[in-house]
Amino acid sequence: MRLLIVRHGEPDYTVDGLTPKGKREVELLAKKIGKMNIKQCYVSPLGRAAMTAAPSLAALGQTDTAISCEWLKEFPCKIDRPDKKDTIAWDWVPEDWTSRPHMYDRDAWKTDPIMAAGKVGEEYDRICACFDQVLAEHGYVRNGLLYDVKEANNDTIAFFCHFGLESVLLSHLMNISPMILWHGTCALPSSVTSVYTEERRKGRAIFRISAFGDLGHLYAGDEPESFMARFCECYDNEGERRDNS
Repeated sequence: MRLLIVRHGEPDYTVDGLTPKGKREVELLAKKIGKMNIKQCYVSPLGRAAMTAAPSLAALGQTDTAISCEWLKEFPCKIDRPDKKDTIAWDWVPEDWTSRPHMYDRDAWKTDPIMAAGKVGEEYDRICACFDQVLAEHGYVRNGLLYDVKEANNDTIAFFCHFGLESVLLSHLMNISPMILWHGTCALPSSVTSVYTEERRKGRAIFRISAFGDLGHLYAGDEPESFMARFCECYDNEGERRDNS
């Protein structure tokens, strides 16, 4: 089975929609997605994700069959990090979270006092359980760190969602702490991540990433990639986001 995890186009967070650039991005995305043989699409109910999915669903003829999932919304937990209160759970200054070795552990990160106070681990587990339920419906049932293959298939299913949420899903499949993905990767707007099952021994499967944050549809359309989700490449670069901006 193949999973496509699609981040929404460049967002206008003030209206939970897309910027003019984001709208161009998702039209180019639809030219790519529309050519694929996708069995089922799952969509976050937030406006920016729904607007991203709409052209692709139309191209696929799945406007009426896509499934809206509450758990695909952007990861909602807030925390009071050491230097800033009421911020999103993965928005830590690197020198703070990397000084806590347990943050790299697939389970121990949830026990950090700040994460525990924000009930971040509880929400993470809830979302992963919802994700596993969908995978089970498609024939792959979580059993420990792998998946039992109940109905092997070569189907493709797509999830239109958000970067923070995407990192949660991938960390669950990879059996690693989400902090590594939240801080060590950056899926830019409208990017597509591809994940495949590998069933090297009959009946037991693992998921493996074959492409992360692919933006080939933008390059094909001569559309530059967005800077959204990134921080400044060099601190003195003008017009790029810093921690206090």
